[in-house]
Amino acid sequence: MPERADAARNRRKILDAAARIVAEVGPEAVTMNQVAHASGIGVGTVYRRFGDVSQLLWALLDDRERQFQEAYLSGPPPLGPGAPDDERLHAFLDALVDRVIEQRELLLAAQAAAPSARYTSGAYLAMHTHVAVLLGRLRPEANSALLAHLLLAPFSPSLMHHLSVERKISADELKAGLDELLRLGR
Repeated sequence: MPERADAARNRRKILDAAARIVAEVGPEAVTMNQVAHASGIGVGTVYRRFGDVSQLLWALLDDRERQFQEAYLSGPPPLGPGAPDDERLHAFLDALVDRVIEQRELLLAAQAAAPSARYTSGAYLAMHTHVAVLLGRLRPEANSALLAHLLLAPFSPSLMHHLSVERKISADELKAGLDELLRLGR
């Protein structure tokens, strides 16, 4: 059922307010009451719409995720269709490194609020399916669903934060490390 126009407007106001708060003070400072006040929407509506802060933070990531999905599902090669599966897998992992680093703080806050929500989110499930399909074509005999989870595991926001911020490993070094890891299995 399509979303009512007033519900869509309220959702947009809530997300815009949450994005402003994240930009001003960081995702860890976001509260449902603060978002309700900043959006001019009742706190009960904010809770009914998003449930809790982690779901609200995941919703903020949703627009960016849709763009990413569009790029790997229907964009130009090598990330999109038209390139060999191994090239697509490498391009996908490289793009994912950039995406996770770029949105690191928001992803960390969402993970901290609900650690296992990552694995049931539509975004993760879509990425998992994409990687499993590519792996299934590259290695038909393998358990591609399991391998996809294992290949996506390094993209945990806390690990990416540790590597890129605390260990000061650049995105290029992370991509090279992933390439090396993929070559180990050959």
